[in-house]
Amino acid sequence: MPPPRKRGIGPVQLILLAFLLSAGLRLGTHGMAIAESLISEPDKAPAPEPAQCESPPDVAPLLASIKERQDQLEKREREMAERRLTRDQIEKRVAAEMADLKAAQEKLAGTLAIADSAAENDLNRLTEVYENMKPKNAAGIFETMDMSFAAGFLSRMKPQSAAGILSEMSAEKAYAISVVMAGRNARAPKE
Repeated sequence: MPPPRKRGIGPVQLILLAFLLSAGLRLGTHGMAIAESLISEPDKAPAPEPAQCESPPDVAPLLASIKERQDQLEKREREMAERRLTRDQIEKRVAAEMADLKAAQEKLAGTLAIADSAAENDLNRLTEVYENMKPKNAAGIFETMDMSFAAGFLSRMKPQSAAGILSEMSAEKAYAISVVMAGRNARAPKE
C-alpha cells in the first residue's frame, strides 16, 4: 500500500486560484479603476521604488575573486583560440608539404624508371655488340674487364656466344669469371 500523500495546494489548484483572483479583480469596480487609470494616464502611474540592497561586507572579496577568475578564464580561452589557429595553420602547411613531397617522390620515381630503362637499353645494346663480335676480339676486351662486370655481360648473352668468348680467354680469367657467374645466385632464396 503506497504511503498517504500530503495534502496541499498542487499546481492545478494554484492556477485555478490565480484565475479566480484575477476574475475577482476584474469584476470588482476597484480593480477596473486601477487598470483604467494606468491606461488613461501612463505618466502618473506609480513608479516602483528601486530595491536598495546592501551586500554583506564578506561578499566583496568573493565578487573580486570571481571577477579575477573570469578574467583568467577569458585569457586562457583567447590563448587556446590562438593555439588552435596556430595548430590549424601548421596542419595546413604540413599537408601542403606532404603533397609537395609526394609529387616530388612520384617525379623521382618516374625519373628513376626512365634512367633504369635507359641503362637497361644501353646494356642490352652493348651485350648485342659483344655477341656479334668475333669471339677472339671480344675475348681480348673481356680479359681487361673487371671479373664481375665481364660476368654480367656474359650472363646476358646467348650461351653459344658466351662459350665462344670464354674459349678464347686465358684459362685463369675464364675460370674466375665462371666462378663469379656461378656464385651470383648462390645466396638467392630457395623458396
